[in-house]
Amino acid sequence: MELRHLRYFVAVAEELSFTRAAERLHIGQPPLSQQIQALEHEIGARLFERNRRRVLLTEAGRLFLADARRMLALSEQAKETARRAHLGEAGELRVGFTFSTPFTPLFARVVRRYRQQYPGVRLTFLEIPTQPQLAQIEARELDVGFVRPGPMPLPRTVALTMLRRDPLLLVLPADAPLARKKTIAVKDLADQAFVVFPEKTGTGIYHQIFDLCRAAGFTPHIAMEAGEPSTIIGLVAAGCGISVLPSSFEGIHMDGVVYRPLADPDATTAMLLARHAEGGGPLVDAFVALAQAAADQSA
Repeated sequence: MELRHLRYFVAVAEELSFTRAAERLHIGQPPLSQQIQALEHEIGARLFERNRRRVLLTEAGRLFLADARRMLALSEQAKETARRAHLGEAGELRVGFTFSTPFTPLFARVVRRYRQQYPGVRLTFLEIPTQPQLAQIEARELDVGFVRPGPMPLPRTVALTMLRRDPLLLVLPADAPLARKKTIAVKDLADQAFVVFPEKTGTGIYHQIFDLCRAAGFTPHIAMEAGEPSTIIGLVAAGCGISVLPSSFEGIHMDGVVYRPLADPDATTAMLLARHAEGGGPLVDAFVALAQAAADQSA
């Protein structure tokens, strides 16, 4: 059974005339009759009662008509879905993001605009640190990812697009002596205990803290590690140490914690959009273009 058999059947069922159905289908009447007979033979049931005066649907034909219409509609829907996917207007896009990404206004702006322009695309979001994101993009388990750079080697199959740079902020207890200063240099942190993400999570900020401290002439003393930024800020509020986080986390307000800018010019972090270097199709291309346009506009 082919789709053309269903179209032939529906035409005859709606016209109740082989002559009018043949004209509608732009084929000869004898071939149409032969195709309907072949369809009835394959199904094993008569679909029409016909004589020289009239054509009527049998009960089997009446029931088959409803299913035939559904199958034809589904085939048209499948073609339209494939066409829209080819144009980047339908399908699923898997988007990764780091802990700090949702606190950045750019992220909300990009997602909102993408949903408005491509309502047929289903966005699946996964909160993953930078290094695991890069690995999943390389394995094509993730389509695009908002990442923060680190010293870890970049897989050669991953391409990056710069979106924005954010300052790094010092997170410290409100009653700490350093909290009285408006601006603090990294070298002033030499005798401080740090609360950081575990190295194994693969966050870029972990290595960036070490790089900044080493450039200032010391190795940071790690007092505690925590896997969630809110936990890190809570431990700072409890007096367990200080931390350095992207400025987007300043939106987390917690009693007993203050945020201070770092004076060092290198105390910044970039937000990048990662994708597979060999391309990910129109869905990915549209997302990257929209994110780049939103970043340029906000800059």
